[in-house]
Amino acid sequence: MDKYPEAYIQFLIHFHGSRDFFECHEILEEHWKRKKRGNRDAYWTGLIQLAVALYHHRRANHTGALKLFRNSEKIIQAHAEKVERLAIDTGSLLHLIDEKISDVLEEKPYADMNLPLTDESLIEACKKRCRAQQIEWQRKSDLDNPYLVHKHMLRDDSTFKIEK
Repeated sequence: MDKYPEAYIQFLIHFHGSRDFFECHEILEEHWKRKKRGNRDAYWTGLIQLAVALYHHRRANHTGALKLFRNSEKIIQAHAEKVERLAIDTGSLLHLIDEKISDVLEEKPYADMNLPLTDESLIEACKKRCRAQQIEWQRKSDLDNPYLVHKHMLRDDSTFKIEK
């Protein structure tokens, strides 16, 4: 899978497997930050914000979810061609984001979403890695798992480095 950055593959595994959207954010943000300012690709922030929007929606933080879904949508629209290179059908993704925005505005409960991936070899590689980690691909979020739902409040920050 040399076609895609390792961080992106890990993002997909967490997005569709563990449903750990906080981890999705951490992985892609680290990947994005490795680039020098000015050379950072904005489309990564669209995917980062999408994961965080889902995290907020799952926690019933409708204000945060709405803001981030809208930001994500704008970024993905503006960089649709680059997002397509990640084997994501951007038209379908934008439609899914619009549905999520409607759900949040109507304060509907959280429901999982899957990225509309177009590369079967990428999907199979991610599924294989999920199986190796004993994670079910496209499983439903475990809404009873407080660490998954409230990870930002429950994680041990002593393991994280702060770069200045």
